[in-house]
Amino acid sequence: MNFEAVYFSVGALLVIVAVVGSFVRRLPLTATMIYLCAGAALGPLGFGILSLDAQGRSAMLERLAELAVLVSLFTTGLKLRVPLADRRWRIPVRLAFVSMTFTVGLVALTGVFGLGLPLGAAILLGAILAPTDPVLASDVQLSDPHDRDRLRFSLTGEAGLNDGTAFPFAMLGLGLLGLHDIGSWGWRWWLIDLLWSVAGGISIGALCGTLVGRLVLYLRRKHREGLGRDEFLALGLIGFCYGAALFVHASGFLAVFAAGLFLRRVEHSQTGEKPAAEIVAMETEGKREELATGAETAPAHMAAAVLGFNEQIERIAEVGLVLCIGALIAPQHFRFEEIWFIAVLFLVIRPFSVLAGLAGARIGANERGLAAWFGIRGIGSLYYLMFAVNRGLPGHLAIDLISITLTVIAISIVMHGITVTPLMTWYSNRRERRRKRLAF
Repeated sequence: MNFEAVYFSVGALLVIVAVVGSFVRRLPLTATMIYLCAGAALGPLGFGILSLDAQGRSAMLERLAELAVLVSLFTTGLKLRVPLADRRWRIPVRLAFVSMTFTVGLVALTGVFGLGLPLGAAILLGAILAPTDPVLASDVQLSDPHDRDRLRFSLTGEAGLNDGTAFPFAMLGLGLLGLHDIGSWGWRWWLIDLLWSVAGGISIGALCGTLVGRLVLYLRRKHREGLGRDEFLALGLIGFCYGAALFVHASGFLAVFAAGLFLRRVEHSQTGEKPAAEIVAMETEGKREELATGAETAPAHMAAAVLGFNEQIERIAEVGLVLCIGALIAPQHFRFEEIWFIAVLFLVIRPFSVLAGLAGARIGANERGLAAWFGIRGIGSLYYLMFAVNRGLPGHLAIDLISITLTVIAISIVMHGITVTPLMTWYSNRRERRRKRLAF
């Protein structure tokens, strides 16, 4: 590996993206597509400067993907500034639980009868590919916590939840392959990996986010303590609730998402729907300490500071992981059976699963159709792939699943990247025209 060339290439890439970022957003392109192409150019598909072996580097890749997903899940939770009793939550919950289950089942059927995989490996493949990505789907998610668009809210909530709801299916697949104890007749899987994992993860995250949020606000308002170091608060809360969940065999991903969600809930319960104009003005004037300790501004300042830091870390993680994905792709990964499977996944399985999950839901045809299309796969799929490889996935199955998953991620980044700007622009214009008609 030529490190000088890697440093030079990555540095040039970051400068170019920073300079032309606003121009790229007006084109049918995304920054993620540029990172992927750069990684491919550095890897075996291009100049061969950056050499990565998915199986040989599986432990490193698992940890890197894990960190990226954790930061993104916490960020996603912070963006969802909608009361839990709000009816808008019904759509993302149905997508994350019902549509997720349909997706895993249909991928498993296709894997067994179309790809010749054993049942355990087919279910595992479904768990790897079912989650939509909270890291790469920023272009179709909420732009800020005050955004109330139903489509963006639904896709954001789905991405935040389904990285955690995929975990039980991953463990079921590993169990059927003899790599995880699911108990006689699957009792351990039902009780621990499914029911406790989901309920325990959400409960631990909710408790941590609520307690830490209230403690910080109390210290700042009453004693002017705990000021600054919002980055430590963000990373500390992520690590604390993730570790706590893993200690008791609950879902760490759901715990981190719930921690961000309930930290935002603490802020929303005290701030309500007040506009952030006053906070922005005081921030501009350099009155950060007044913001952090004020009775009315402290909650919003805390949430905004934590969210801002996390979004910066999320972007850095995105660059590194997508470059790695591009460098991992080799010519042998593009096989005929993978290409038709990917077409079935995006054009049949995802749309059918979304339509089945949202049957009877109060959501417009346009929103339903866009939700069916924007099932973006990315860092979450890479994490579950490496998680399985590191749990002893047999070599021949590991090679097949690595090839399929990397190809799915790459094609998803390209296909969804090309369509996101025109489709979301069309959707926004249509929504604005409808709003103006209703106003008259």
